[in-house]
Amino acid sequence: MSQLVVGLMSGTSADGVDAALVRMDDGPLVELVAYHVRPYDEEERGALRGAIERGGGRELSHLNFDMAGWFTDAVEAVLVKGGAAPEQLDFIASHGHTVWHEPGKNTLQLGEAAVLAERFGVSVISDFRVRDVAAGGQGAPLVPLVDVDLFSGSGERVLLNIGGIANVTWIPAPPDRTTAVAFDTGPGMTLIDTIVREQFHGMSIDDDGALAASGTVDQVAVETLLGDSYFRKPPPKSTGREFFGDAYARSLCSRVREHHPGATAHDFLATSVELTARSISDHLATLDGNPRDLVISGGGARNSTLVNRLRVLNSRIEVKLFDELYFDGDAKEAVAFAYLGWLTTRKSEGNLPGVTGSAGPRVLGKITPA
Repeated sequence: MSQLVVGLMSGTSADGVDAALVRMDDGPLVELVAYHVRPYDEEERGALRGAIERGGGRELSHLNFDMAGWFTDAVEAVLVKGGAAPEQLDFIASHGHTVWHEPGKNTLQLGEAAVLAERFGVSVISDFRVRDVAAGGQGAPLVPLVDVDLFSGSGERVLLNIGGIANVTWIPAPPDRTTAVAFDTGPGMTLIDTIVREQFHGMSIDDDGALAASGTVDQVAVETLLGDSYFRKPPPKSTGREFFGDAYARSLCSRVREHHPGATAHDFLATSVELTARSISDHLATLDGNPRDLVISGGGARNSTLVNRLRVLNSRIEVKLFDELYFDGDAKEAVAFAYLGWLTTRKSEGNLPGVTGSAGPRVLGKITPA
């Protein structure tokens, strides 16, 4: 039976709401009908950063409803792009935006589902992570199950998503949910984007990695930072802005400046790109097996300086972009949560216990009725 679904994702990069209009059929078969990004402006992005750094109850409550409004904007826009009306939707699946995540202890995503249900008159599935945490799991990453089900291809494969945080999924051949390995490797675009925002006024991203390409890497700083305990910790593991956030980016800049008093903002960026590429590649080197390709999605896939460095560091593996094989890689996580919502409606598990460390497979999400 065909269903029309909107998947919503607001990632740790805090650049906007990703909305994917998806047609789903038993199989499973997934077709991306339309994709839209509702960008955050500086005031909205500041509210998100503030909630993570100092948010009290009143601030978080306001933000919870404000974000629902931003998500509503995204749903309305993607429906227009896809030529669909709200009454044609079967449900909305919303990841929300993570404002706090302590792996294995607690997790909090904002974007009130009731507001979406009220506006569009359909059921909304949200809060996917909390059930896994309640079952003793990390609550992340959740997309690996989708990777195994939808994007495995033939032969061993590694899928790498470089959002705010980078995460990998190693898929064996034949694809197997029980033996797939996945975890967060550490920073994705968080450090890079923070340095751009704070060092290059009026800019929010390093388009195509051009700024970093003109800088010099502080290899001593990179090696020192790679000594952090998170990088050595075995999976299951996940992380977020709570650790690799603005303060971490500033400490990286300070460390480079200590070694090189004349260091420029371009050098800070070059060093952050190298740290990101090395932390990903060092983790890939720990995986068993012989993957035939590495498929990259997320905002980092648009940064050619980072992608080229990953190609050099992983020369034994063919590096591909997700866009080349499937659809717009920026839409991947929104599509993934549409699929996870689809599993929820079928009372099927949406987590991989071997990845998150939970006590067992669980049906994820809370359902807010139409």
